[in-house]
Amino acid sequence: MKLVLGALQWTAFMIAAAIVVPVAVAQSFHLDHSDSARLIQSTFFVLGIAAVIQCLKGHRLPINESPAGLWWGVYTIYGGLTGTVFATYGETLRGLQGALLVSAVCFFLLSVFKVIDRLAALFTPVVTGVYLLLLVMQLSQPIIKGLLGIGYLKDSVDGLVFVLALVVVAAAFIMSNSHIVFLKQYSILLALFGGWVLFAAAGVAKPIEMPDRLFQLPSLFPFGAPLFNSGLAITSVFITILLIVNMLASMKVVDIAVKKFGKQTDGKRHERPAGFAAAFSHLLSGLSGAIAPVPISGAAGFIETTKMPSKKPFVLGSMLVVFISVIPFFMNAFASLPSPVGFAVNFVVFSAMVGLAFTEFDSYEKSELKRVRAVIGISLLTGVGIMFVPESALKDMHPVFISLLSNGLVLGTLAAIAMDQFQLWRRRKSDNLVSSENKH
Repeated sequence: MKLVLGALQWTAFMIAAAIVVPVAVAQSFHLDHSDSARLIQSTFFVLGIAAVIQCLKGHRLPINESPAGLWWGVYTIYGGLTGTVFATYGETLRGLQGALLVSAVCFFLLSVFKVIDRLAALFTPVVTGVYLLLLVMQLSQPIIKGLLGIGYLKDSVDGLVFVLALVVVAAAFIMSNSHIVFLKQYSILLALFGGWVLFAAAGVAKPIEMPDRLFQLPSLFPFGAPLFNSGLAITSVFITILLIVNMLASMKVVDIAVKKFGKQTDGKRHERPAGFAAAFSHLLSGLSGAIAPVPISGAAGFIETTKMPSKKPFVLGSMLVVFISVIPFFMNAFASLPSPVGFAVNFVVFSAMVGLAFTEFDSYEKSELKRVRAVIGISLLTGVGIMFVPESALKDMHPVFISLLSNGLVLGTLAAIAMDQFQLWRRRKSDNLVSSENKH
């Protein structure tokens, strides 16, 4: 029973965390109901399979997959360029399928040549902590807008939706801090489905659309044969490197969360297997027309909130996502989960991740605090500052630069890595100089 409830909780969390992206992409490409359903289905099918493979053979951690925000940005950018780069929305989607296949090759090559191992060494505690803080800051805007009901039933603040969402937030916080083990471990599941019932009782839940078939597998190249564009290929290479940075950060923070609750990992390095698994998930995404997934750090907040670091319910929950994706009725049912309920649960999950960030900072000796604080200050100023730059100011730039400059999380993390490595290099150089002087 505990395994089943844990699996259902992971399933509900995965779907709530991922449903927004394929729906938004379908809207931006003006897809009809049939093509929208196909995009949503293939995306969940791939992310469920990717999560199982990563947990069993890749990074070997309970980290849920979600459509990569970087790819979401690329889809949005190229959707807006339809008519210039590609003639139609259909051709643009075919070009993006080709981009995912290029990315799969990049993941594979970077893993084969062990570049991914060298990147992993850059994630020191201060870089990991900065990444966590930037992640919470970047997600704070959509979460708060979601709680206010903006974009759910109307484009302005919805008082009723806001009050109901606050009730869900309060209930989730109370349950996650309860002395009753059942409430603490299943707080997310209870909050999601309890919130759904609450919204339905208040008359603000959206109806479930009835499908026209009982079973449906994703199709091969649903939008047509892939197209390969040089500009998109260059963008894919750059996006792949940024996704590896994202993946490595997620692995690090979830590993910390798992160890916090006494679950010891095998101590081996799994960056390369994770890279190969990511190559497979991108290959599958390109073949099925899905939006490629990436392991997300929100899993650390989930584990922190539920106190459940076990892999068994996670794997079963991921398999349930795959099963649900091929049953249109179940897919439609979960897709109708009120988005403010999902944002309310994410508010609780991501607030728990701030503590993990400060735990990383506290791991340094007192003699290093000045250096660490300099890294934190510069990277937060860079990452948070870029979050306030309007997207319209970047519209005339190459998509590669738009992808970087429109993502404060990635840019701030890169700034933290650069600043941290520069200071470590200066310290090594100074130590070597002192050592050579002492010899003389």
